[in-house]
Amino acid sequence: MLIFLILAFVFAALEALALHKNWFKLEVIAKPGVMVFLFLWLWLSAGLDGALLWFGLGILLSVTGDVLLMISLDKFFLAGLVAFLLAHIAYIVGFNIPIPQMNFFGVVFAVMIGIGGARVIRRILDRLPGSGNERMRLPIIVYSTVISVMLLSAMLKLVDISWDASAALLVSLGAFLFYLSDIILAWNKFVAPIQGGRIYNIAAYHLGQIALIAGVIAQFG
Repeated sequence: MLIFLILAFVFAALEALALHKNWFKLEVIAKPGVMVFLFLWLWLSAGLDGALLWFGLGILLSVTGDVLLMISLDKFFLAGLVAFLLAHIAYIVGFNIPIPQMNFFGVVFAVMIGIGGARVIRRILDRLPGSGNERMRLPIIVYSTVISVMLLSAMLKLVDISWDASAALLVSLGAFLFYLSDIILAWNKFVAPIQGGRIYNIAAYHLGQIALIAGVIAQFG
């Protein structure tokens, strides 16, 4: 079923090209196409039983968020945020079946993510009043908390003896890139424009999703 992984990479490259050239018609096909192929890869390679069902649901919710933000980053930003919030929650559930025990490394990871994320989020929140986006304060706080838990849940697989080392590394890398893509998106929208920010955002997002699902398939496939 590697054909679906190859197609996901191809469509991710087409999406980057569409953004670079401002070819919206290509973006309409390429952007959701990446996640559709990832879903097919997951489904046909590992199935959708148990924890895998939640990862499949996370992909479908991500497609929903992709489409909403693609239609209008401003008009449907909050709706897209909710879709991705639910996607992260689905991934959190998937990573925590069965519920792992917290250990010393888990505390270290939590502190690292908490301190690093808090500094970035504080900068974003400080800019909301000046940009007329004060109403987004609570949604951003909630979303940043949930995505931090998703990243922590993935990183805990690095010290979970029931997980294959390469699979744990892939999901950790994927979750981090997903986390980074959201920071780029929020910074570009609320703090200051980043040259090529949309391309960096989408590239990190697609590579993150691909790595995350590759790790899940490596573990459960």
